[in-house]
Amino acid sequence: MLKINQPAPAFSTANQHNKMISLSDFKGNKNIVLYFYPKDDTPGCTIEANQFTALVNDFAEADTVILGVSKDSCESHQAFIDKFALEVDLLADTTGELCDAYAVWQEKEKNGVKKMGIVRSTFVIDKQGVLVDVIYGVVAEGHARAMLEKVRSL
Repeated sequence: MLKINQPAPAFSTANQHNKMISLSDFKGNKNIVLYFYPKDDTPGCTIEANQFTALVNDFAEADTVILGVSKDSCESHQAFIDKFALEVDLLADTTGELCDAYAVWQEKEKNGVKKMGIVRSTFVIDKQGVLVDVIYGVVAEGHARAMLEKVRSL
């Protein structure tokens, strides 16, 4: 598991437009809220994405970009964005490399059945590329607002 005050693991992953997005793209310029979610167009994931979208201008005023990550494809991400008019970039971690680097691919249990999956998690990365907040086991409702307050304090 990652911890506050350590360098954020580097990444370079395609977004919904199949454009490579890297941690280094933002270094020295923007804070990042990097949030991991299980699957496009599912109830909790839709709540979270819609709430981040509703606050995207407030995050921009705080020099912060929002990047969502799941194992879904670029095409799936684009369909999710189109369906809900989302205004966040969604990164396609189809290999699971990013999920492993941020330790969000974990065993989960639902209805007594254990299986591996993405644990809803969020990482706030400052302009220097350092983790300033690490949250595993996020509850979707109200999470975007809490992260906005966090980045405003940076």
